[in-house]
Amino acid sequence: MKQVKIFDTTLRDGSQGAGISFSVEDKMKIAAALDSFGVSYIECGWPGSNPKDEEFFKLAKNKFKNSKLVAFGSTRRKNIKPEQDESLKKIISSGVKTACIFGKSWDLHVEYALKTTKEENLKMISDTVSFLKSKKFEVIYDAEHFFDGYINNRDYAVETIRAASDAGADIICLCETNGGILPLDIQKIVTETKKEFPDKILGIHTHNDSGCAVANSLIAVESGCQLVQGTINGLGERCGNANLCSIIPSLQLKKKYQCVPGKSLKKLTELSRYIDEIANIVPTDSLPYVGRNAFAHKAGVHVSAIDKNSKTYEHIDPKEIGNSRQILVSDLSGKSNIISKADELSLDLENKPEKIQSIIKAVKEKENNGYQYENANGSFFILTKKLETKYDSFFTLKGYRVSVEKNADGSIVSEATVKLDVKGKEEHTVSEGDGPVNALDNCLRKALIKFYPEIKTVLLTDFKVRVINSNANTAAKVRVLIESKDNKITWGTIGVSENIIDACWQALTDSVEYKLLQNNKIRSIKR
Repeated sequence: MKQVKIFDTTLRDGSQGAGISFSVEDKMKIAAALDSFGVSYIECGWPGSNPKDEEFFKLAKNKFKNSKLVAFGSTRRKNIKPEQDESLKKIISSGVKTACIFGKSWDLHVEYALKTTKEENLKMISDTVSFLKSKKFEVIYDAEHFFDGYINNRDYAVETIRAASDAGADIICLCETNGGILPLDIQKIVTETKKEFPDKILGIHTHNDSGCAVANSLIAVESGCQLVQGTINGLGERCGNANLCSIIPSLQLKKKYQCVPGKSLKKLTELSRYIDEIANIVPTDSLPYVGRNAFAHKAGVHVSAIDKNSKTYEHIDPKEIGNSRQILVSDLSGKSNIISKADELSLDLENKPEKIQSIIKAVKEKENNGYQYENANGSFFILTKKLETKYDSFFTLKGYRVSVEKNADGSIVSEATVKLDVKGKEEHTVSEGDGPVNALDNCLRKALIKFYPEIKTVLLTDFKVRVINSNANTAAKVRVLIESKDNKITWGTIGVSENIIDACWQALTDSVEYKLLQNNKIRSIKR
């Protein structure tokens, strides 16, 4: 099997994305996850450029076993010797033995960014690589802006990477730094460059400013590159880097390149979501391969076909990369959607055509009133159970009241009062919260917890509000979607009303009800 080395730069290039700031602890967690996943290289940062990177290199020394840790830096400054360059000194003392050094390939940058001569730039590249090699470093030379430089002045761009190659660089990485080159141009330039350097390992590093970073990386590999730089989930400056969560499975599953250990592929979705969690980013559901909607099916025709053969509408088995299929239920749903969703939620609808039709009718009516069950499995489960001949609620609302008070000092106090009938007993509770929804949630839990202690494990992890009919102005309906989880599963619930508090109440009570239904099901199985 052909080998392609994966060079992850989430900790360095990825951290340059807008709104992203990793603490030293965050960086250690991410590096540990990448090391466990089995990427070839982890670019950790620029030693000496900031205190966090300094601290990270101290902590990371000898901590990881599968991946090589890489220190990033630039060629020496103009008109000085490499041993006098403070940045290079920091790389030498970083505790790692692989360096990724960037230098200028585009004469435009030599003139305007470095403000030096082309000859001096070549010496800066050669001197830096030679210096690091003399210190027993593996050197990856990042030919910054190589493709723009090649198009503008082919001969000089090639000269710059020849300077690095002749000085002993182990890998020459061709960087598409501005992200504007298209795939066929990448293919042409990489092919021509490979002919110039047939014995040198070439790499590719692309950005996504034209939406082509993944395509450019893939075609570069097919054209002769043996290393791919990128980030998890495509994090990075401007429009981001090439997304390794798309590149790795595309190369390994479809083109039969070995990128990471085979067993690691099943951890890809988990890795993607873990990095988003650390970066405090809401995952993009539509991401290829690892997104929550990557294998989500809504049209009845699609679902019916998938039930017969998953290849009809899925390009790979989602289990290969640790993802899962979702069957979405909406006003477009047919019998196939309902049966598949019922199987997913362990609902017994087999040989119950009348019940299936009643569910389809109820879903369509609900969606006409603003509900959406695509991300609300919990509420769909409850809706289905309530359409059974008999449904015993775990509790019944007798009334609630929510108040919000702003004091003279600017502080805001939210208080909720709830009356419930629980197992024939009236529960009347009062609670405060950070806001009206939090107060209502606290009040509901306070009323129920002595009857149903299992709700202690339920956490609200996401809360979304959407105006449905904005043309109604302040009388518009709102849709509230809540995501909850316990120590085993995650589920979504929904509420719709002209009153945002009432919509929240619907979603909150569905969340608790779903948890209790699941526990009740487990108890029934155990009996």
